[in-house]
Amino acid sequence: MSAWLRDFRVFAAAAALCALALGSCTTNPPPMAEGPAAAPPPVPEIPASIRPEEIIGRWGYGSYHRPEDLTRTQGAARAQCGEPVVIERGPTGGVMMYLADSAQLQELRLKGSPSGKNYIGPPGPAGGMQDREVEQFDGRTMVLRWTDPEVAGRYGIGVYVRCAPEGTAARARKPAPPPAH
Repeated sequence: MSAWLRDFRVFAAAAALCALALGSCTTNPPPMAEGPAAAPPPVPEIPASIRPEEIIGRWGYGSYHRPEDLTRTQGAARAQCGEPVVIERGPTGGVMMYLADSAQLQELRLKGSPSGKNYIGPPGPAGGMQDREVEQFDGRTMVLRWTDPEVAGRYGIGVYVRCAPEGTAARARKPAPPPAH
């Protein structure tokens, strides 16, 4: 065998060994110690612009599915004051109300959101699937829409009309004066 062929084989074998040695090196950083991933910082709770004291009381209730039925439903809710829905203060400062498909009163929270909307629901981020968005509130009327579309489809939009305090009669409307001839 010629000297150059033998030198070539030695050179090729040395190059193959170097390639194998370099192949075992990596550019990846060493693995970090296994541990729980850092959780994102909690979002600060935004207070609602409505206080629990403002919705505690006796309310007539009705619901509707079509926007044009709001006025009629407010009248129907007012007529329910004979058997009102009573919203009371919860043991930790929330309000006692029912969630969808539940026959048990639960303490719910009034929650604000970055968009300025108010929600009523169980503890957790505002706008959760069990929450109701407060679409209208003026102290006398409260309109609540379920955030879960499936629940909203079944229950509609809730209308609460404040009832007169217990033990007082609702103010009777004055009769219209007779028409002038």
